[in-house]
Amino acid sequence: MHDLIKDVFLKHLKNPYLNKMTDAAVIKSGNKRIAFTTDSFVVKPIFFPGGDIGKLAICGTVNDLVMMGARPLFIACAMIIEEGFSLKILDKITESLAAEAKNSSVSIITGDVKVVEKGSADGIFINTTGIGEVAGGIDITIENIMPADKIIINGPIGQHGIAVLAARKQLDFDFSVKSDCAALNNLISPLLKKGGAIKFMRDPTRGGLATTLNEIAQTRNCGIMIEEKDVPLTSQVKSASEILGLDPLYLANEGKVVLIVKKDRAAEILNQLKKHPLGKSSRIIGQIEKSPRGKVYLKTISGGKRLVDMLTSDALPRIC
Repeated sequence: MHDLIKDVFLKHLKNPYLNKMTDAAVIKSGNKRIAFTTDSFVVKPIFFPGGDIGKLAICGTVNDLVMMGARPLFIACAMIIEEGFSLKILDKITESLAAEAKNSSVSIITGDVKVVEKGSADGIFINTTGIGEVAGGIDITIENIMPADKIIINGPIGQHGIAVLAARKQLDFDFSVKSDCAALNNLISPLLKKGGAIKFMRDPTRGGLATTLNEIAQTRNCGIMIEEKDVPLTSQVKSASEILGLDPLYLANEGKVVLIVKKDRAAEILNQLKKHPLGKSSRIIGQIEKSPRGKVYLKTISGGKRLVDMLTSDALPRIC
C-alpha cells in the first residue's frame, strides 16, 4: 500500500498538503484552520461484534480529524449500494450512522447514493468526508517529535481485527471479542488544552500498532523502543492471536490512539486519559530514541530485543 501510494498517487498528485501523508489536511480559511479528510469503508462483514459499517464510517472519519487536533464538525456521506441490497439492512446501517454522529457531536450535512448492478459491489460501500476546526495554539505535527518523548496508547490493541476476523470466518471461540470501534473526540479534546504536552497523534488502524510506529520512525528518521510488558492486550485477543498465528502488534484497531508526548508531561497526560472510559487502560509503552534511525524495536518480556518491521502483506483485508 505504501509503495502504491508513493509510486502512483504521489507521483501524479503531489503537493505540499498531500506530501505530508497525514490523517487529514489542515488548511487555512481566513483566520481559521480547517482539518479536511476523506475515507472509504468496505469492511466485511458489514455487521460485527461491537459495531457495523455505519458506526465505523463515522468513528473512522471523526478520529482522522481528531488526530490533527481538530474539533470534528461536519460529515458528508456517500453510499454505493448493490442492486437487491436489503432495505431493512440499509435502514439499520443509516440508523447506526445517525446514532454515532449524534454521539460524536457531528452533523451529516450532505451526501450521495449510487446503485450499481448485481455483482458489481459487495452489498454496500460507504465514503465519507469530514471537516473540523483546529483551535489556535494547537500544533500536532510529526516534526515536533524528539528523542526521549514518551509513547502512550489508550488501551488494549487488536480487538477490532480479531472481532472482524471471527465474524467473517465464523470462528467459534470459547470467548467473545468485541471491536473497540469508538470516536475519540471526547477523549482527546481535554488533552489539547494541556499547552503543547502532546506533540503528535495517530490512530493505529490498518497494520496496527507496529505499522503506525514504523511510519513515525521512518518519517521522523528516529528510533522507537517499546516494552512488550507494557503493551496492553486482553487475554481474549492474546489467546485468539496464538490460535490463529497472528501478531497482535499488526492487528487493526478502531478506537485507539498513539500519542507522542513530552517526557516530563507523560504522567499528567496518562492520568487525564484514565479519567475517561475510553482511556482507563492507557499506558506508557515506550519512547523515542536517537537510533537506530527508522527502526522500531520491542524489548521482550524475557529481556531480549526484536525488530518490529513494517507490515509487508495484510492477512486481514477489508478490515475497515
